Amino acid sequence: MQDRKPQQIARELALLSLSQLPVNPKKLTEEHLPKLVLATVRTLRAEVQDTLDNAAAELQRSNDRLLTSQTRAADMNTARTMLQEAISYTQTAINQLGAAVEFPELIQLANQDREVGRYAIQIVKIVNEHRNFIDEQIAAALVDWQVNRLAQIDRDILRIAVGEMTFLNLPDSVAINEAVLLAKRYSGDEGHRFINGVLRRVTEQKKLPTVLT
Repeated sequence: MQDRKPQQIARELALLSLSQLPVNPKKLTEEHLPKLVLATVRTLRAEVQDTLDNAAAELQRSNDRLLTSQTRAADMNTARTMLQEAISYTQTAINQLGAAVEFPELIQLANQDREVGRYAIQIVKIVNEHRNFIDEQIAAALVDWQVNRLAQIDRDILRIAVGEMTFLNLPDSVAINEAVLLAKRYSGDEGHRFINGVLRRVTEQKKLPTVLT
């Protein structure tokens, strides 16, 4: 697995934390932000454990099916079917284990690296406090679509990128690249292309001269 920088881990942690934000930004106080991020880490830890438990159960089913195919199969076709089921259970377990190994690095760094926690909290704070302004920038870059109709994960990735560009002085190209990486990990098959297109339109609109009225 490729090592990721603390800010990349923080960005991912912030993304997972944003789903827990209250609808009304005013309900989230300064002291609640670290607790919100900490709650996200605890949720991730529980999800990893559940995934590992499920993988172990699938492997046990696979083993049971193999034993049954060897001892109770009445003919070759039945044995073959049982073997195929065992392989399917094993593949499910492998997929679950693959999902589980994605999060320990994030959990460990979130607990041990203060920069990760600080930057994650900073992102969540900016998105929460400036949500209306950020959403206006996104809405202006959408074509025949509305911000509130976007998938939540895509909306939050866009919010993080626009927030970093606008309030944390992250270069536009870096913010876009980081958003695309997040989308590849968490969004749908076409999510990263959609997010790339929207953010490029956001940056283009920033360059347009302001018309005085």
